[in-house]
Amino acid sequence: MEKSKYFYIWIGLSALLIAGSAAAFSVYGLAKLFSGAFLSVVLMAGSLELGKLVTASFLYRYWDMINWFQKVYMTIATIVLVFITSAGIFGYLSNAYQGATLEFEKQSTELIAVEERIEQLEEDKVFLKEELSVAISELPDNYITAKRKLREDYNPQILMVNEEILDYKKTRADLEIQLVSTGVDVGPAIYLARTFGTDIDTVVKFFIFILIFVFDPLAVMLVIAYNQALIIRDEKKNKNLGDPELPAAGNKNTQHDNWKDIYSQDTLIEEPINPNPYGDDDYATPTPQEDMERMDIVGQNGNDGLHYDDVEPSDDNNPNPKILNPQPTAKGGIRTKW
Repeated sequence: MEKSKYFYIWIGLSALLIAGSAAAFSVYGLAKLFSGAFLSVVLMAGSLELGKLVTASFLYRYWDMINWFQKVYMTIATIVLVFITSAGIFGYLSNAYQGATLEFEKQSTELIAVEERIEQLEEDKVFLKEELSVAISELPDNYITAKRKLREDYNPQILMVNEEILDYKKTRADLEIQLVSTGVDVGPAIYLARTFGTDIDTVVKFFIFILIFVFDPLAVMLVIAYNQALIIRDEKKNKNLGDPELPAAGNKNTQHDNWKDIYSQDTLIEEPINPNPYGDDDYATPTPQEDMERMDIVGQNGNDGLHYDDVEPSDDNNPNPKILNPQPTAKGGIRTKW
């Protein structure tokens, strides 16, 4: 996949999904924490999440072009927003865990109370039997009627305790069955808690901290990686075009370099003068042989060359001299094409 020219799309998609999930969990968690102003908190937290990602991208792209105050403040703001997002995610996951374990904890508490009640009734049963035994042992052997009377007094109490114990044991069995079905939602947490010899809450908190440690920081780093991939892609594209005047996308000029580019360039551009701008053969530079032939023609026509006094002196490089009084002479001359 890394060799694909569309790999930057996968980076951007991953950054979008992770950042979007982190933002959604954080916004919901913060809104539940401040449930008195649910919509206001959602709007505020959502704006901060978007600003955090834009700030991270801006710092990466324009780090060399901004001043130190912007660097320090925007870096600190991004880090603080990462912690705020992590806190919101912690609140969201904690709320989800409590919702999943609420019924389980309720049934567990009822089961503990039933077991304690059964133990207490078992102790009462033992106490009644011991008390009956002591009372009978204190009577003489010939007090058969008195002993029978004691048994008649204690047996109903013992039977009542037995019936109550049976009822609570039935209730305990029902609760244990319900805990089996309810514990499916938190079964892994229960197993891990038993494995490490701790309670479920400690295990869940540990895993939540692991999640928030890699959740939002990874989202920010993927956003930066996406910006980096885009810059590298633009650099390769400009390099393949072969135009040296195209600026590379990764070249980050400082503020000093930008001012230098504006004010250090030449304001006057001197272009070489083309002695034959129209491509006409009449304006081509004559050879020495052509000069001699033209001078012979001028001499044959009796041209004394007085009309050259009307020509304004100019630079030798100017092939088009300005004629002050362009009037033809009485005698022959050279026809000039203007």
